[in-house]
Amino acid sequence: MEKTAGSFAIKRVYDAPADDDGYRVLVDRLWPRGVTKERAQLGLWLKEVAPSPPLRTEFAHMQERFAGFRAAYEAELETNPAVQTLRDLASEHGPVTLLFGARDPETNHARVLLEFLQR
Repeated sequence: MEKTAGSFAIKRVYDAPADDDGYRVLVDRLWPRGVTKERAQLGLWLKEVAPSPPLRTEFAHMQERFAGFRAAYEAELETNPAVQTLRDLASEHGPVTLLFGARDPETNHARVLLEFLQR
């Protein structure tokens, strides 16, 4: 898990839960393959904070599309009420770990969301 200054961190949902994860929130729109609810140990599945289906499909986890994806996703986050839900969870529960299923730990929506929340 990557620790950050503040109340949020990101982690692949496929990685084992840890004591210092705090409140675990899955931020993917689709449930990750091969992960049971028991294994995920979620506090919440907040699919509403994930990129819209058209944006997710357009990005398709292609590195060369990431800059455009980042800008479009940040624009979605500006008006997304689920962002406030995450901030409220951090206030109520302390550290919040944003869980994602993407293979690349750098080029994914959870990284964009984390950086957005830290601003």
